[in-house]
Amino acid sequence: MPPFYTDFGQNIRVGKDVFINQGCTFMDRGGITIEDKVLFGPKVNLVTINHPISPKDRRSTYNKPILIKTGAWIGIGATIMPGVTVGKNSIVSAGAVVTQDVEDNVIVAGVPAKVIKQIDEQ
Repeated sequence: MPPFYTDFGQNIRVGKDVFINQGCTFMDRGGITIEDKVLFGPKVNLVTINHPISPKDRRSTYNKPILIKTGAWIGIGATIMPGVTVGKNSIVSAGAVVTQDVEDNVIVAGVPAKVIKQIDEQ
């Protein structure tokens, strides 16, 4: 749903039955792959670009790809950082900031996001 924002746009791969709600921003210079049946709430940020920590190098950037696996659900206002994979059927809670990979079939929440619950596969 519009509006949708991207900084490049040519490095986004989207599977089947994906829903992207309004106000999402995908910074895709590092590459974004979204598998099938993924849901995105409003104002989700997928960010594949970052800056080095060192003050002398901070003006440069580096990229790492993001992978969102089949059946994942990314909640309102969540941010997925560079290099992260969100596992199959996992849920990222509203407002979470995901800085590390998320396993399959879990719910993560918080800043930084941590596992708060396992999801029973059905």
